Amino acid sequence: MAAGLKEKTAKGLFWGMMSNGSTQLLNLVFGIFLGRLLSPTDYGIVGVLTIFTAIAGNIQAAGFTQALINIHRPTHREYNSVFWFNVLTSLLLYAVLFFCAPLIADFFHQESLISVSRFVFLSFVIASLGIVHNAWLVKNLMIRETAIIGFIALLCSGAVGIVLALLGYGYWSLAWQQIVYISVTNVVRLYYSRWRPTFHIDFEPVRTMFPFAVKLLITNILNTLSQNVLTFIFGRLLPIRSVGNFSQASKWNTMAHSFISGTVAQVAQPVLAEVSDDDERELRVFRKMLRFTAFLSFPIMFGLALVAREFIILTIGTQWLDSIPLLQILCIGGAFMPFYTLYQNLIITQGRSDIYLYTNVVFLVIQIALILLLAQHGIIVMVAAYTLLTLVYLAVWQYHALRLVHISFWQAVIDTIPFFLVSAAVMAVTYYLTQPIASLVLLLAARVFIAFVLYVAVMKVLKVKLLSETIQYIKNIF
Repeated sequence: MAAGLKEKTAKGLFWGMMSNGSTQLLNLVFGIFLGRLLSPTDYGIVGVLTIFTAIAGNIQAAGFTQALINIHRPTHREYNSVFWFNVLTSLLLYAVLFFCAPLIADFFHQESLISVSRFVFLSFVIASLGIVHNAWLVKNLMIRETAIIGFIALLCSGAVGIVLALLGYGYWSLAWQQIVYISVTNVVRLYYSRWRPTFHIDFEPVRTMFPFAVKLLITNILNTLSQNVLTFIFGRLLPIRSVGNFSQASKWNTMAHSFISGTVAQVAQPVLAEVSDDDERELRVFRKMLRFTAFLSFPIMFGLALVAREFIILTIGTQWLDSIPLLQILCIGGAFMPFYTLYQNLIITQGRSDIYLYTNVVFLVIQIALILLLAQHGIIVMVAAYTLLTLVYLAVWQYHALRLVHISFWQAVIDTIPFFLVSAAVMAVTYYLTQPIASLVLLLAARVFIAFVLYVAVMKVLKVKLLSETIQYIKNIF
């Protein structure tokens, strides 16, 4: 990489890591408090609504956020056009979902969903006011500011959620937490972003971006369906308590792999777009991002699977015991989710939203068919099948990467498999060494400490360049 781009990328990765690290740390703290104060049923009620708010959010953004980022130098006219499109679309969607609330409640056999869904759906109306400001921040690689925004929003929303839970508001505390988070996020985004909307509304830029954006829109909806289809199906077929247990497991898994995905995603598309006109350089940049993703993802996700039992019991209590095996299975698939983010960003920067679209369509169809086929075998089998499919389908994204930037399957294996093998071996050794420990507190602490020390030691012995570069960059920062 050229010095300037290399420095911007390193800085973006560092602040992306800080942003996602602080975000997940706060999520951890608030998740522990709320997990102890609320029941699986409370989580289940709000959890089944996730798919509706997420899809509505996809529609209001309509793929134009990514389209803006992909434009080399977007103008005020383009930002303003997308802003007003988002706002008007969100108002229309809220009206539709408001009247659909009784149907949603009937589908999941939960009368309480009528009122809570109408309240939760306000979140994407509020979110529409800040989508373009976020695109502006990402386009300008203002990752430090994004870190601060996430920290403040989480702090405020988490505090509100805990206070309401203590006052006995149950699932309403989770609903209010969402609304407060998005509201505070928008206010702080407005503070950091120098862009402001104007009332000169011109939808011509939206029409120009539409062919590219509409494929991203459909694909984002498919991604949302893919990520939430288990909760949706479970909400229909299983007791709401089982849905809550799955939602809890999924939350911790997502929190962990989102730390890596979020770190990579905040720099991947802007940086890859910057080097897209130089094939050799683009391949070099992509492979380094691939190694960095593997360097973080495998030890974090395998480590969470290792400590899942003691972590759940010590933090949120024995009422969540049924979520432990679900979390352990999900963590295996979660280790590979950041690679999906990286491959998808590569394809978007190549302008191939068509590949992005149909690859996700096929994945979703296979996913739904597989889950429904195995529904009679219970929740563990369905989650395991979903995880296995996640691992296998990554090969499809690698095939498209081969065609676009000529990274071979063998190159991808060389870049990632050493981290996979080291992480798996470290967790196996740590498990064996800590088996005699009876105390859950000591067991958790020992497994985290031993796994961390072993992984760093092996990386040093193998003279892994990524480790030394990361340490050196942190030293330079401080």
